[in-house]
Amino acid sequence: MGGAEETRDGVDLTNLGQPLLAGSDLTKRDLVDYLDAVHERILPGLRDRPLSVVRLLRGQEPFMQKNLPKYTPDWVRRTAIWAETSHRQVSYALCDDRRTLLWFANQRAIEYHPALVTATRPEQPTHLVLDLDPPEGDAFPTVARVAGAVRRALADVGLAGAVKTSGAKGLHVFVPVHPDSTAEEVAAATRALAVHTERLDPQAATTAFIREDRGGRVFVDPTRAGGATVVAAYSPRMRPGLPVSFPVAWDDLDRVTPGDFTVRTVPAMLGDRDPWAGAMPPPQRLPADLVAEGRTIPVPRVQAMHEGKRRARARRLPQDGR
Repeated sequence: MGGAEETRDGVDLTNLGQPLLAGSDLTKRDLVDYLDAVHERILPGLRDRPLSVVRLLRGQEPFMQKNLPKYTPDWVRRTAIWAETSHRQVSYALCDDRRTLLWFANQRAIEYHPALVTATRPEQPTHLVLDLDPPEGDAFPTVARVAGAVRRALADVGLAGAVKTSGAKGLHVFVPVHPDSTAEEVAAATRALAVHTERLDPQAATTAFIREDRGGRVFVDPTRAGGATVVAAYSPRMRPGLPVSFPVAWDDLDRVTPGDFTVRTVPAMLGDRDPWAGAMPPPQRLPADLVAEGRTIPVPRVQAMHEGKRRARARRLPQDGR
């Protein structure tokens, strides 16, 4: 890397004129300037949360970084978490301040995926999240329709949430939960609310975990719970034009598209506002009957695994009945 072209908050910024994405006129400076412009809005959603980032180095494919590299400055706060899949301690960053965010920007970290728990209270999720994943094609109007069903499902049980674009083609609905809520309770309530949404609009919404079973409908993902991550509000996404995960008022969902919100358009849209903080309801207690209902609903990944094995066995059986 070349020498520092600029220093902000003690962070040396390098190679700012480098292209960021192939086929785009966006540069590394555009990324740094954007994240600096929105740092006061994005940091509350990152602070004290184990952070995964998606980086794009020159000449390489994008990759998800969880474990901090050895060259990370000592002043970057971190937390160690045991990873069952790799059987090792992973040192996650805690992006608590502008300085750390600028360091990540200089590392060409484009996407910011904080955990739904904090390092201080890793056993207690702060939010229940419903991730609305569209089918192939330009299906955002259908995603917005399903978001309306999520809003009704929440209201039916006395809950409220805030909605934002995913920065890709979907939407995320966040429901702040009371600090006494356990990971198991939040996961159960998430499954129940996903099923409620599917019942309210079965033509547009599905909870089918296996993609081939979705029939062109929007997947209401009931699995974002516990140690899961969700891209932060105001985070860029690794897509043409660098779209941004952006808060939208419920009543405006049918008047926007995800492409409206990019690293070039968002700072002027925001001004001095923080619409994500403004839209977020206070933490809420999960209704006991909703949690109890969710406990009767199978965990989708486990159910899908068993169904996949059943279908594989069926394909291996002789077709003529012999």
